[in-house]
Order: sequence, then structure tokens, then C-alpha cells
Amino acid sequence: MSSLGGKALAKLRAQFDWPLAVGTSAILVIGLVNLYSATRVAPGKLYSQQLTWLGFGLVAFVVVAAIDYRLFERLAPILYVACVVLLLAVLVFGRSVKGSKRWLGIANVGIQPSEMVKIGVILMLAKLGSDEPVELRRRGLPTIFTMLGVLLVPVVVIFLEPDLGTSLLLYIIGFSMILLTPFWWGHKLTAFLIAPLIALMRLSFGLKLYQKKRLMTFIDPSSDPLGAGFHARQSVYAIGSGRWTGKGWLHGTQNQLQFLPEHWTDFPFAVWAEEWGLLGSLALLGCYLFLILWALGVSATARDRFGQLLALGVACLLFWHVVINIGMVTGVMPVVGVTLPLVSYGGSSLMTVLIALGLLMNVSIRRYSY
Repeated sequence: MSSLGGKALAKLRAQFDWPLAVGTSAILVIGLVNLYSATRVAPGKLYSQQLTWLGFGLVAFVVVAAIDYRLFERLAPILYVACVVLLLAVLVFGRSVKGSKRWLGIANVGIQPSEMVKIGVILMLAKLGSDEPVELRRRGLPTIFTMLGVLLVPVVVIFLEPDLGTSLLLYIIGFSMILLTPFWWGHKLTAFLIAPLIALMRLSFGLKLYQKKRLMTFIDPSSDPLGAGFHARQSVYAIGSGRWTGKGWLHGTQNQLQFLPEHWTDFPFAVWAEEWGLLGSLALLGCYLFLILWALGVSATARDRFGQLLALGVACLLFWHVVINIGMVTGVMPVVGVTLPLVSYGGSSLMTVLIALGLLMNVSIRRYSY
């Protein structure tokens, strides 16, 4: 028995994706260091709460990585429907914070289903696109429209909360997966023309006044410098003041003097850039780049179509989260409230990313198991 146990442990050690684990750990450490600085002037016990969520997230990472991902393929419809039901429950029973219903309260714990639904959508789109390429090309348009329907249902519900940033982010993640699925190029072109038109129609008739102000201040930052444009301006000041090596940990003036709003949730990169400078910022971006490229590598060597699309979905989630958040805090994109993976404060966001990385580890471990 001990011999069999030793062989199983040796096999697990050989298959375990150490680069993925190290890359994830590096960003987690950076996130905790940065969050400690950002929350020194924050209300409540945000840092200790984040540590608690991190513990739960690491357990979820291990559990998700240990279960054969083919089980998640079979459960994808159930998990997707459960996520949509939770989203609908938010509209009825959700907590209202700053005019938006985004959280469900269980005892003293709040969860954000709009974060968790990203996993459900990725699993469902991967399942729908997991047929052989020949079959996908034969049934192209019906399958594409089914995938768009799966994507649009949670996007519309999240938009109604209202949560413009998360709905747009989920839409971009899902649409990227559809374009990366091996459909015939003509069918992809049809989806590429129709899907943005649906999004633009929805945005044109459904934006709240404050959301329109954010878009207008992005076009003209000087139009409301003390109102809707305040966040973006202070963020750019913080990043620029960091220069090459930063002001030093715990010494960022924009951060510690609270000139930078929401710096532990939406703007943690500005805190990091101010205190660690350009070199520290490049180090963090390098860690993200490594994880995204590694996810693409896992996708390229996955044992089946579902595993390939699942890994691609995780890569899309990481890529668009990073691109939109960094674009937002550097002033090249509108401020829409998108978190920075593993760095921003937020239990639901942290859990979602760690579960996604657990799925990626799952696919990676089983690449060479038959």
C-alpha cells in the first residue's frame, strides 16, 4: 500500500504544474503586500477579510484542480443555470449599495453572483464548442447563436443591476471564446457583425446618467474634474508620481492621504505604481503575461476540445480583466469598475479567479493522463 501511495504521490508531483502555481503565488504575494498598504487608511478590517477569502479560495483551487474536469463538462448546464438563478435572485433579494444591487447576503457574508457567473459561462461555452471542428463547421450558425444566447442572458441581467463594467467584461470574455472556437470563418464574421450591434443597441437605451458621465469624462477628462473624472485623474497622478522605482512601500502620498478613491478595489495598480514605480509595474505585468501565455500553452496541449476551450476561457478572463483594469487606471479606457485579478480587494472576485486557475491546473495536470 505504501508503495502504491508513493507511486501516486510521485506521479502527482511529476504532473503538477509548478510554473502555474509559482506564477499564481507571485501575484498573490504582490496583491497582499499592495493591499496592506492600500487598506491602512480603509474602514473596517478589509485586510483580514481578504486573508479569510484567500484561505477559502485556495481550498477551492485545490478541490477544483483535483476533480477530473470532464465532470465539470457534464455538470456545465447545471452550474450555468444555478449561476443565472443567483443573478435573478440578486434583482429581487440583493443588497443595494450605492444604487446598485450586486450582492446576496448570507448571514454577515456578501457574495457577488456576477463574478461567479463568469465560471458558469466559460464552462458552458466550452461544452457547446467542444465538438470536432468538422461538426462545428457543419452546424456553425445554430451553435454560434446558441452560444450567444448563453452569453447574453447573464449579460443582460447583470446590466440591469446595474453593473456596466461586469456586464461588458463578461460579454467580451464570452465573445472572445466564440471567435476562438474553430467555426468556419464566414460564420465567425456573421457573429462578429451581429454581436457588437446587439451590445451597442443595449448600451444606447440602457445607460444610467452616471454611466454616461463616465463615458463623457473619458472623452473629455476636463469636463468634470471633481466629479465623474476625479477617479481617473487621481489615478494618473499616482502612477506618474511613482517614476522609475516608486516612493517606497507605505509611502505613496496619493494612497495614504486618500486622494486616490477606491484604491483597494478598482485602483490597486495605481497604488502599486506609485509605491514601486515603473520597474515594479513591469514586474507585475510580467507575472500576468506569464500566466496568460502559460494558459494558452495549456490550451494548445490539452487532451480534448473541452479542455482546450476551458483553458482558452481562463486565458480570456485573465487577459481582459488585466487589460481593462490597467486601461481604466491609466486613463486610456473609461472607468467601469473592473477588478485586477488576485490583487484587488473582494472575496467574490478572488474566489472566481482562483477557481478559474484551479480549472486551468486541472486541464494542465491531465494533459498527459489517459
